[in-house]
Amino acid sequence: MKINLNVNGRLHRVEAEADKPLLWVLREDLGLTGTKFGCGAAQCGACTVHVEGAALRSCVMPAQAVAGKHITTIEGLSKERSHALQQAWIAGQVPQCGYCQSGMLMAAAALLAEHPNPSDAQIDAAITNLCRCGTYPRVRAAIHSAAAALGAKA
Repeated sequence: MKINLNVNGRLHRVEAEADKPLLWVLREDLGLTGTKFGCGAAQCGACTVHVEGAALRSCVMPAQAVAGKHITTIEGLSKERSHALQQAWIAGQVPQCGYCQSGMLMAAAALLAEHPNPSDAQIDAAITNLCRCGTYPRVRAAIHSAAAALGAKA
């Protein structure tokens, strides 16, 4: 079936099975490989993207279910790594292996859109992504840093 997707501000028409997960449409059909496969069960968060601004685990979401909605992947967060979160991630040396980080960044961006100055409890509740390297303290510090940078720009 033909599915119309609006990904990172561009319209795409893809041929895919009705139940093909958005993750695989993004990676295989659109070549957007920043979104990662982790568990395939919506538990780890490596596949997190935004749909209409909300963080969503793309590994279990049929692409057909998000047809016509605005989808943002890590590639759409900013082209030059200029987003405050990306800058905070770099400055704080957040990633170790880096595999989960695109999903973490997307979850963090959704959090900051809803809570511009989140508490530690809000961060802990929103960032349910798994990181085998255990960089959670640096993730939290980077989110606070990005929130401060975004607040300073407002």
